[in-house]
Amino acid sequence: DLSLRDPSEIERWASELGGVSLAPGHVRLPRGSAVERLPGFEEGAWWVQDLAASIPARLLGAGEGRRVLDLCAAPGGKTLQLAAAGWQVTSLDKSVKRLDRLVENLDRTGLTAEVVAADALKWEPSRQYDAILLDAPCTATGTCRRHPDVLHRIGPRQIAEMADLQAALLARATGWLAPGGVLVFATCSLEPEEGEAQAPPVALLPLPIGAGEAPAGLEPTAEGWLRTHPGLLAEVGGLDGFFVARWKVGHLTT
Repeated sequence: DLSLRDPSEIERWASELGGVSLAPGHVRLPRGSAVERLPGFEEGAWWVQDLAASIPARLLGAGEGRRVLDLCAAPGGKTLQLAAAGWQVTSLDKSVKRLDRLVENLDRTGLTAEVVAADALKWEPSRQYDAILLDAPCTATGTCRRHPDVLHRIGPRQIAEMADLQAALLARATGWLAPGGVLVFATCSLEPEEGEAQAPPVALLPLPIGAGEAPAGLEPTAEGWLRTHPGLLAEVGGLDGFFVARWKVGHLTT
């Protein structure tokens, strides 16, 4: 799966690369493509990103110069999406090595972001943000379509540890939102403890995902969340398992 820097060029890149589009700004190629040799790679016209992984950033829409914090951002697919959509992006991750790859992708695509190497559980921002995207660390069981071994390496202890970390990150992120701000939470996990069981942060209100916001063939839950799994869109190659929820800062009433 490729995400395009310029979504208006779907027809061009789908034709030139021999792929199909399953969503705005997306092209899916046949398996086995050597991406570094494909047209458009060196000029930064696109980057590799599973379709499911592209959904969280899509839910924030056009940035129009507003500020967004991409937490746990490396290797950077969502940062690139947000920058291409007109957000002023701050990308934070504690892995310097993974951030190096993010910076390489920014350079290749010509997109810009403020890159911060820090632990989100200790870092304090100097400003509030209009939006925060938290693609939280998780057991990654949703990637079993591409990495089936993950299902044999994960047990209850790892799931519980990741769920606790996610809750801590959510609690911190909530306090960094400006009035009216939006928080998108996502994990590439199939485990309910790392998705549906994560309680909405205090002081945030649900901002349900609408049916028209998801790629064709995907439907939000009754709660307004989105749950994908490798069996969905099987006729066109499937996609990773993800959980995505969206909340907003509420206004106090008297």
